[in-house]
Amino acid sequence: MESEKHSPKRFEKSSVANLYRYVPTGVYYAMPRIRGKLKSKSLKTDKFSVAQLRLADFLKEEHQKAESFENTVRGKLTFGDAVAVFKKRLAANVELKPRSKEYRLERLEALLRSWPKLMTTDISRIRRHDCLEWAGKFGASASATAFNNTVGTLRMILDIGIEYGARYDNPAKTISKHRVRPKSLQLPSKQQFVDLVSAIESVRVGKARDCANLVRFLAFGGFRISEARKITWDDCDWEKGQIRVRGDAATGPKNWTVRYVPMIEEMEQLLKKLRAERLDAKPSDRVMLASECQGSLTRACFKVNVPRITHHDLRHLFATRCIESGVDIPTVSKWLGHKDGGALAMKIYGHLREEHSVSMARKVSFQSQPATPVVQVA
Repeated sequence: MESEKHSPKRFEKSSVANLYRYVPTGVYYAMPRIRGKLKSKSLKTDKFSVAQLRLADFLKEEHQKAESFENTVRGKLTFGDAVAVFKKRLAANVELKPRSKEYRLERLEALLRSWPKLMTTDISRIRRHDCLEWAGKFGASASATAFNNTVGTLRMILDIGIEYGARYDNPAKTISKHRVRPKSLQLPSKQQFVDLVSAIESVRVGKARDCANLVRFLAFGGFRISEARKITWDDCDWEKGQIRVRGDAATGPKNWTVRYVPMIEEMEQLLKKLRAERLDAKPSDRVMLASECQGSLTRACFKVNVPRITHHDLRHLFATRCIESGVDIPTVSKWLGHKDGGALAMKIYGHLREEHSVSMARKVSFQSQPATPVVQVA
């Protein structure tokens, strides 16, 4: 006997097979029989055209699940079958940024290149010694970060085999991850930064001057390069002395936010100079005319004999100068757009705070004469 919910009185059959309309709400449901078992799922729409598209996706997914389950029962779930499930789930994960998804797929490709015939291997036949042998060879040439993320990808796919009942353990969990040594920041001194910008401008061809301005812009504001490209004149609030930085939906929901970065003195001078040069610029025009400056920056580093730095290193340079000037790490973290309350900034720049604390402590005195005042930077 059918339940009241699934009774004919409450569900109305549409002109498309397996597609029903729930009469009380008008919402469409997929109700197919897969391998003799009735499946029911709300398609969360009352639009017939949308429901048809979602029905097709649902049917495809359910048939793939059924086929994979039958292969598992027959002991024929290959690593490639699990990879297909992994890719589908990865694509549907709304919590991950597009770049994170791309990187995970890159790690998958690296795994498959370094482990021949893995795709066609029965997932139940992958043993602990197979994983350790692969790890030994792959880890010899891969960086610690690449190695660890590739191992993580292998574990995720083998977990799918456990989920589908093809095996009871994950042999990749015996692989020890490599220790990741934090990158040593080799940032230019104040004079070296001036020399770098001068070296870029001295080329006097192409967009050298625009590139030099972009280097200044990144260093004076701590922007990501993707953020700097989107900043317009309308984002520059002269009255409040701050710049609006807009996140990008393409980089994921966590970054789709707006923050405000104060204009330090050098930034204000730079913007006023550029604005005076472009009197006809519209509020919607981009402040920076160059979209990247890595080539010019690399050549300038070589010319003035300093370690190569990147767009992102200029962001580190901004944070470093702020902390050295007395700005507290939580405030710097907020300016950078971090959402962790300063945990990441503390990890990267904590040693600078300690050095600053020592220098500030030297100004504390119990003598009768007043100590040198300590200025708090908001």
